[in-house]
Amino acid sequence: QVQLVESGGGLVQAGGSLRLSCAASAGTFSSFGMGWFRQAPGKERETVATISSWNGGRTYYLESVKGRFTISRDNAKNTVYLQMNSLKPEDTAVYYCAAGSAGFPTSQVSFDYWGQGTQVTVSS
Repeated sequence: QVQLVESGGGLVQAGGSLRLSCAASAGTFSSFGMGWFRQAPGKERETVATISSWNGGRTYYLESVKGRFTISRDNAKNTVYLQMNSLKPEDTAVYYCAAGSAGFPTSQVSFDYWGQGTQVTVSS
């Protein structure tokens, strides 16, 4: 069982930045592919970014966040990050991190463990 705890959410003005963190309890963290997802009120949850296991050499980004968001991982700290720059009001959502046993999961069904989420609100 893997427990994931997100942090770093909050209220920020448009154009600002936030860095989300997700700490994992698993001793085998490095073997998991990791991802960030978001769900806005009244909308379906969408995949924001994913990163492959081990050295994180492969990444995937939602088209609308490319060039603004960066996913990274620190296996020594069992933590995955999402650096969010140039935030827009449409980025407002609850952000979740998840872990998947596949090396490079990209679809939500490939993720086995989920955190509780952290709220990100971007004001205009």
